[in-house]
Amino acid sequence: MSATRKALDNEAEEPTARQEAVLDAVLSLMVEEGDQLTMNAVARRASCSKETLYKWFGDRDGLLTATVRWQAARVRAGRYDGQNLDVAALRDSLKDFAANWLTVISSPTSIALNRLAIGHAASHKSNLGPIVLANGRFAIGERLRPVLEAGREAGLLDFDDPETAFRTFFGLVGRDVQIRLLLGDTLDMSAAEIERDAVRATDQFLALHGRKPSAPKA
Repeated sequence: MSATRKALDNEAEEPTARQEAVLDAVLSLMVEEGDQLTMNAVARRASCSKETLYKWFGDRDGLLTATVRWQAARVRAGRYDGQNLDVAALRDSLKDFAANWLTVISSPTSIALNRLAIGHAASHKSNLGPIVLANGRFAIGERLRPVLEAGREAGLLDFDDPETAFRTFFGLVGRDVQIRLLLGDTLDMSAAEIERDAVRATDQFLALHGRKPSAPKA
């Protein structure tokens, strides 16, 4: 079994506080040095040995996979009670997810990480592109899926395919924000603006997929 495969198989394990510090060091180096990220640089920044990095994460791809997961883990839906879900709780959970995601993708670390991934995917320089896709976009979709399905089971949402519903929500939340940030545009991504965008996207999604109440019988 390869070291990268080992890191992938340990997805359910939460990183320790010391490992989190290492992953934060990786993200900082990506912002500062871009494509020059090396295991030596990470070891120096995190004040640990290369042997420790290889023991914890396997090879460089394993370290990058863990870093992407650590960054993507910041995007979560709000808490909700699936057994007693109502429109207000569903709306709050979707809004929290949207605000969370916008906050993460507009951060300098995510911008740097995604720029690297796009460049590597185009040149086939490394596995960073597929790693970001699998542990970022696809993993986040699976994270919101239970919320969407709980809303459907509660009779609050109406859709046939959860993935299609998620892509609609994803598009309403993200719009052209991420591509503009990746291309260097300066957008107002203050907490207040993110909150407004999250509310607007959530309300638009509920207008599209919210189950309409049945008309009373005559």
